[in-house]
Amino acid sequence: MPCEHATPARNALSAVFAVAWILTIQAGNAWAAAGERYPTRPVRAIVGFVPGGSTDLIARQLAQKLTETLGQPVIVDNRPSGAGIVAAMLAKEAPPDGHTLFFGTISTLATNVSTFRKLPYDPLRDFAPVTMTAISPMFLVTHPSVPATSYGDLVSLARAKPGQLNYASSGTGGASHLMMELFLSQTGVKAVHIPYKGAGPALTDLIAGQVQMSLQQPPGAIPYLASGKLRAYAVTSKRRIGAASEVPTTAEVGLPQFDVASWQGVVVAKGTPASIVRTLHGEIRSALGSRELQERLVAEGSEPGGIPPEAFGEHIRREIARWAEVVKVSGYAPE
Repeated sequence: MPCEHATPARNALSAVFAVAWILTIQAGNAWAAAGERYPTRPVRAIVGFVPGGSTDLIARQLAQKLTETLGQPVIVDNRPSGAGIVAAMLAKEAPPDGHTLFFGTISTLATNVSTFRKLPYDPLRDFAPVTMTAISPMFLVTHPSVPATSYGDLVSLARAKPGQLNYASSGTGGASHLMMELFLSQTGVKAVHIPYKGAGPALTDLIAGQVQMSLQQPPGAIPYLASGKLRAYAVTSKRRIGAASEVPTTAEVGLPQFDVASWQGVVVAKGTPASIVRTLHGEIRSALGSRELQERLVAEGSEPGGIPPEAFGEHIRREIARWAEVVKVSGYAPE
């Protein structure tokens, strides 16, 4: 029969349960408070390329803004390596607490999937998307020694001399390589690929006349267009770029299907709490909306990002599929 009066042992056990319950509630409240206080220490922003490149510059601009709004230092950590793989692995293995950001690119988050046989990370499985930071169209450019003053002249010259023109890229299997292969396939042009270890060395040799043709992002190309050290034939944006308004779009020169752009964005380790992802998205979007960053990106010919995490994730998924098809058609053999 049930006992009408609690024994001392039962009272003690009840007290233990009560204390445990209170501690559980307090632990939950502390965890929630910690989440609300995010970040609780300096934030690491990993960039897989050398300082001074477009990804690094945007990362540093955003790091400065985020330091002000998040209340903790956001420190850029450059980890240059082949195709950004080392940086991606560091970000993948970081604790999923939002204190490590990875500034990924079209290469690290999309094309690498098809250009490496055994990529040690999966952009969709191993990362949680936060937002796109910038989209940059590409300029089709040559050294001024190439005897072609218009897009039509360039294509006619290349078709008349198949394989006699060469083009520089930032590396075999990289975005600029695959984009140029797509251009060649759409125009029926044949040219020789000259790969470099990064966009900087490729641009340097292009300006020096060591190579003849390339696809270049606006920040790198625009200063040399103005000085006459490079000649531009088309830009892959939907509208002309103000800083180089004399350059027609690919649609204007009769190649509307050549719709390519370099892009970059922020991801964090998979498993990062959704609340932290939302906080980061909101703060980065706000920073990208600042007048200072807007003016700087537009002057460089880039379009500011800021799309929601879900939309960025879908963009990555589409880009992976798109460039996988380009790799297949081009006959490129993954490393």
